[in-house]
Amino acid sequence: MLSYRHSFHAGNFADLLKHIVLTEILEHLIKKDKPFDYIDTHAGAGLYDLRSDKAEKLGEYSNGIGKLKPQEWPSLASYFSAIRSCNPAGNLRFYPGSPLIASHFMRPQDRATLYELHPSDYKLLSQSTRDNRQIRVLNQDSLEGLLSLLPPASRRALVLMDPSYEIKSDYDQVFKILKSAHRKFATGTYALWYPVVDRHRIRKLEKLFISSGIRNIQRFELGLEPDSAERGMTSSGMIVINPPWTLFEQMKTLLPRLVEALDEGKGAFYSCDILVPE
Repeated sequence: MLSYRHSFHAGNFADLLKHIVLTEILEHLIKKDKPFDYIDTHAGAGLYDLRSDKAEKLGEYSNGIGKLKPQEWPSLASYFSAIRSCNPAGNLRFYPGSPLIASHFMRPQDRATLYELHPSDYKLLSQSTRDNRQIRVLNQDSLEGLLSLLPPASRRALVLMDPSYEIKSDYDQVFKILKSAHRKFATGTYALWYPVVDRHRIRKLEKLFISSGIRNIQRFELGLEPDSAERGMTSSGMIVINPPWTLFEQMKTLLPRLVEALDEGKGAFYSCDILVPE
């Protein structure tokens, strides 16, 4: 199924969590001169116009990136730097997806492989990254192609997975692929985004990771309101395998502030857990 379009949701609270975690991991990777590989399994269009009809239709960015003032968040300076690089005029009009955030941190020795199946988004992604020869964009199924890339020649890599979960089997499939990927490349960092629409599915996913035999797994979640049986995403989370040693304490400090900034009186919350210790 290819009906999901992230352009309706760009810059929302889920993007904040995903891209802050992404930025923190990338900042850690570039502390060493050694090259790294960035693999994005569901890359999207790359760049999103917050003034487009799609973005304005739901206006989700207004209770996401639109709530944060860069000067009030010095600990997120690198994240805002990536956003500014896409807005040369100074005002917030364009929001970068994970591929452009990653490219902001990449050095000449680093490489990226971006997968995108949707034909329109693949075309847009190719256009937004066409000037960077370090980036390869593929219009194919990433869950089949990912394993062929591991282990990378650099022996350092971040794999970001954030499928749309349009199909219920996606939850089980991403776990199986991640487990296989970890078996091939146990020292890589893997970051999996998930939406909370049905808490039961997330509990099941957590149990799969806890019983997987994989060590060093952390989970971060940010929600605008408590779980609900009604249709719609109330919160989202990130499961990170082999996170930087600094990530947990950074998120433990940032998440309470994000909840305070985004809470509209509906019970916004966060969680910061170690699912499996080292």
